[in-house]
Amino acid sequence: MNDKPSILIAEDEPLMRERLLAQLAQAWPQGRVVSVAENGNDAWDAWLEHTPDVVFLDIQMPGLTGLEVARRIAERSHIVFVTAYDQHALEAFQRGAVDYLLKPVELTALERTVDRLRHRVQAPAALALAPVLNELARPAPQRLKWLKASVGRQIRLINVSDVLFLQSDTKYTRVVLADGEAVIRVALKDLLEGLDPELFWQIHRGTIVNAHAIAAVERAENERLNVLVKGSSEVLTVSRTFAHLFRGFM
Repeated sequence: MNDKPSILIAEDEPLMRERLLAQLAQAWPQGRVVSVAENGNDAWDAWLEHTPDVVFLDIQMPGLTGLEVARRIAERSHIVFVTAYDQHALEAFQRGAVDYLLKPVELTALERTVDRLRHRVQAPAALALAPVLNELARPAPQRLKWLKASVGRQIRLINVSDVLFLQSDTKYTRVVLADGEAVIRVALKDLLEGLDPELFWQIHRGTIVNAHAIAAVERAENERLNVLVKGSSEVLTVSRTFAHLFRGFM
């Protein structure tokens, strides 16, 4: 019986890594994190070095993808896929009875996964991952890359990676950048469907923030949370509905 299972975490987003590490310390204190990899190539090298019992694998990573790493280790380690929301992926996971966690990972979901893993690590890893991996290898849906926004009398083409945050303004959406802001005639809820949920987090009914632009999260009065944004003096309020996104950091 393995009382202290070894764990490898492969995740390229620093915030997500810190969150998962902090939550694993709470949910599975007996687990030993033997390595943390920032890309797929490092994940494979770390696996070869440690041959861990459990691997938490981000699907989209630089170098080898999580799926490519999974193909190499599927029969030798228990795998938990960590992914942004995608209905196609969820259906594939559920049909294959594969463990997965949605980003940003919530502690309660991780605790349920850990409960299952405590039993599974006593047995050989699943051998039937190939159908699931083949299904997941299908092309991912296209995400928004550009926004057309009004700036004075001009129409500006904005790369979504340059956006710090988006805020709803009735029928319009305010687009805030490091060097100014613009307005687009698209409702926030419609934009949300096309944005990559791994990078753009909804923190309020009327606010979406670029995760790369988050400088810090601070506690405010009445147990509220505020987000401080790089390149902006504005403070964004986190509604109670979305406060769970930051539980692993506070």
